[in-house]
Amino acid sequence: MLKSTVDPACTGLFSTLFLDYIQNKKELKQFYQEFPELKHFKKTLADKTFDPERREILVRVLKEQYTGFEASQVSSNIDKLKQPNTYTVTTGHQLNLMTGPAFFIYKIVSTLLLARKLQESYPEFHFVPVYWMASEDHDFEEINHFHFDGKDYRWESEQQGPVGEFILDKSIRDLIQQWDFLPDFFKQAYTNSQFLKEAVRKYVHHLFADQGLVILDANDTAFKRSFLPIIKDDLFSQTANDLVNERNAELEDAGYKTQIFPREINFFYMEPGRRERLIYQDGIFSTHDGKNKWTEKEMRQLLEDSPEKFSPNVVMRPLYQEVILPNLAYLGGPAEVAYWFQLKGVFDHYKVDFPFLLPRNFALIIPKEVQRKIKKLDLKAEDLFLSLDKLRIDYVYRHAEADLSLLPEKEQLEKLFLSMEEKAVSLDPTLVNAVRAALIRSEKIIDQLGVKFRKASERKQGDAIRQIFEIKDALFPLGTLQERKVNFLEFYLGDNHFIDKLYKTFDPLDFNFIILQEDGSEESAKEGF
Repeated sequence: MLKSTVDPACTGLFSTLFLDYIQNKKELKQFYQEFPELKHFKKTLADKTFDPERREILVRVLKEQYTGFEASQVSSNIDKLKQPNTYTVTTGHQLNLMTGPAFFIYKIVSTLLLARKLQESYPEFHFVPVYWMASEDHDFEEINHFHFDGKDYRWESEQQGPVGEFILDKSIRDLIQQWDFLPDFFKQAYTNSQFLKEAVRKYVHHLFADQGLVILDANDTAFKRSFLPIIKDDLFSQTANDLVNERNAELEDAGYKTQIFPREINFFYMEPGRRERLIYQDGIFSTHDGKNKWTEKEMRQLLEDSPEKFSPNVVMRPLYQEVILPNLAYLGGPAEVAYWFQLKGVFDHYKVDFPFLLPRNFALIIPKEVQRKIKKLDLKAEDLFLSLDKLRIDYVYRHAEADLSLLPEKEQLEKLFLSMEEKAVSLDPTLVNAVRAALIRSEKIIDQLGVKFRKASERKQGDAIRQIFEIKDALFPLGTLQERKVNFLEFYLGDNHFIDKLYKTFDPLDFNFIILQEDGSEESAKEGF
């Protein structure tokens, strides 16, 4: 595929906070540890350590989770995690149906490439790529669908609680049989698994095992027990709430918008079929739905007996990740990267290393038939990100047979009324306001005529305008950026080397927006942006 890039600031897709970060602006330096340039990793690696006991727990749990999987590069990477010179680079995502939007794949590819780049630069260390399954999330409506070939495919279920524990019952198995376009590895993953988390592990393993991607389900008793001191502190001291609010105020004072908001307790109570927010009031802990209540003594005992029942929210999940992993870097979407800045005070308080933060690669895949239309209309890469109305109107003005701006006519009108204003001053100064009001009315009439002229020209350029609509619909289906809407099968089914091509074109340390045109032949290269 032919690659070109666009400055993210030209796309209109990203927040000021995110753009300032990737431009390494000094206003944000207090909110993170180190900017992600390759040279900066060297010092961090020299200083970084990780508790050997936690390494042992990590390796043991991972081996349990990979029971039944054949030995592979993944097995080798898990073994490497025992070594003190091995670190992880991590991305995380929900358990979307059939991977959900394409950017799920882009996240993992970016993570794999960062591990590879670090390995090449610092061969005395080992770098293991990790996909953190968000198996404890309970918002099923966010993950129960995917978009393919212009249609939404959806799994309806009455199950509740952490989605990783959802049973793959007859309802999903029947759908798998109906969706005959699915590759066999998807069908096998869903039909040969009991729980959703198992199916996700299997299909992600199928796609990325040869690259050594380690898939981690952090919903584990041993992991939660190692995190227990922080869980206790949050429940009984509620420190994170104040720390995040302080950092939020600092960000807002610097002119940035914040995304996440802490609670007094930043954990859920979790059991089969339930994940409920915890509340503390008048010496009693309770779940938000009121079904459970504990005294402080009872809560301390519950923490000791069943740490697995406590699930971190968006404030505590990043901290949990960095406690149980020897992690060096986290890769996420623009919203993910931005909310980590709100958490630096929490990391400092608990003396947990703050990782390098990197945005995943962003990509727009342009099919051949769309490329031909773009070339015919002589559109630039940046033009593709304009709103449909602006792109359409700008095109009409550029290609009209006559000047549609009516600027010469407006200039003549202003000269005419200036002459009348001078006469009015000599005759009766009170007439000046009447002349100026008449000018405003006349300018409005010309503007209205300009709109009519533009629409007439647009009708004459009907074929080009139709193609503009088709381009925007293909690249921004239903008004949403392609990577945030369509499933990767749109590209993979036509080219099973699609992911391999991403390895050749993505760069996790280049934060520009990537445009990829199908067919990277020499002829195609000459036609690129």
